[in-house]
Amino acid sequence: MTTTPLLSVRSLSYAYDGRRAVNDVTFDIARGEIFGLLGPNGAGKTTTISCVSGLKHGWDGELSFDGAPFAPQEDAGQRARLGVVPQELAVYEHLSARENLSFFGRLSGLRGDALDARVDAALALAGLAERADDRVKEYSGGMKRRLNLVVGGLHEPDLVVLDEPTVGVDPQSRNHIFEALETLRDGGRTLLYTTHYMEEAERLCDRIAILDEGRVVAIGTRAELAETAGIPGADLERVFLELTGKRLRDR
Repeated sequence: MTTTPLLSVRSLSYAYDGRRAVNDVTFDIARGEIFGLLGPNGAGKTTTISCVSGLKHGWDGELSFDGAPFAPQEDAGQRARLGVVPQELAVYEHLSARENLSFFGRLSGLRGDALDARVDAALALAGLAERADDRVKEYSGGMKRRLNLVVGGLHEPDLVVLDEPTVGVDPQSRNHIFEALETLRDGGRTLLYTTHYMEEAERLCDRIAILDEGRVVAIGTRAELAETAGIPGADLERVFLELTGKRLRDR
């Protein structure tokens, strides 16, 4: 029996000023998995998820969600099925964590006891319950990142899209974020996760698509990627370098 993917991306392409940043990208995400997008700087990870999450218009290709055509850039109702955790912090520093969560929850239509329960659960997941009423500007970088994470999933979307959510955090906060993401997956949430940290992808991702210069060069579990690279049993960093090369990608 074939199971319909939660999200299906087919031949996705997007160009900036005539230069294709994403070129014929195709992948499926199964319900309940953490699906990773891994690639060098400039590989097209952020552009891909910006198209998928409705933040960009004018892309070519097809998206479907639960088997139905999906156009989040045009339809706010479809966009509400997603939660987005951007690389840039998207919280208000002059508000407390509780006030931020309450504000974003109301934007998603939550009210009353349901809103309060979601806020309390999010604070606990982020490890911020004891600092819930402090202004965010007083938080460490890791605390802000943890708040950023739970804001994106507050309305319990079908798919949470995360763009390098651990940038600039200390090891303790990074580990807490990992545990929070694993808790979400274990609770049935589906996650699309971009990173260029091999250890993150190895720990978190059920399957991984490796992007290079806007194209998918390989897709599968870590073991399947190693087979594709011709080095069975190799760790992900060795596989990644084998598939994308060692040329510097500084821009």
